[in-house]
Amino acid sequence: VQLVESGGGLVQAGGSLRLSCEASGFTFDDYAIGWFRQAPGMEREGVSCISSSDGSTYYVDSVKGRFTISSDNAKNTVYLQLNRLKPEDTAVYYCARYDFCGYGMDYWGKGTLVTVSS
Repeated sequence: VQLVESGGGLVQAGGSLRLSCEASGFTFDDYAIGWFRQAPGMEREGVSCISSSDGSTYYVDSVKGRFTISSDNAKNTVYLQLNRLKPEDTAVYYCARYDFCGYGMDYWGKGTLVTVSS
């Protein structure tokens, strides 16, 4: 199982980024894929999740209306569109495999750093 994140970078507050998570080594449609983030000195926080089988989605309250998760099952890739970024969104963003959104996380990638300047 491999999950490889990309798309992070430095952006000004109010800007946008699109993160990608390329998955391999398992049957993509059988799992949910989610994103969590961790800022320095902070606890890990679940951000968003999508079920590959039916497309149902989940967002933490702090990103609702700003972030959008989507899935391209043909490419085994999940995207996280980050809009109207805030300095408090600064963190390393990881994608992970779940049995179901919020349950059974077993693999995750190495992460991609998002830095939002004020």
